[in-house]
Amino acid sequence: MLGQTASEADQTTGVIPAAPWRIKALSVLPDYRLAVTFMDNTNGIVDFSAVPTAKECGIFEALKDKACFDQARLELGVVTWPDGADMDPGWMYEQIRVNKSWSVPF
Repeated sequence: MLGQTASEADQTTGVIPAAPWRIKALSVLPDYRLAVTFMDNTNGIVDFSAVPTAKECGIFEALKDKACFDQARLELGVVTWPDGADMDPGWMYEQIRVNKSWSVPF
């Protein structure tokens, strides 16, 4: 969800993920991009712009629909979507820590 923080996402469970690679804030940006901030304040942009034109996206196939992509939210420090797709925050963290951005390959 737009501007969602980890404490908001995890409020019902009372769990606040503390690992540095867990995401604490998420914003959906235009053009299939996400702004993420991790628990250690590392932040950057995750670019999913290859999704709409990819021949095969596996679990991310539903994200070709922009309305579905825009429903990104945080669950226990992980970016998830209503259809069950999620993105490994550890992998995201490593890419963003080094490059400040990451284009998801499809």
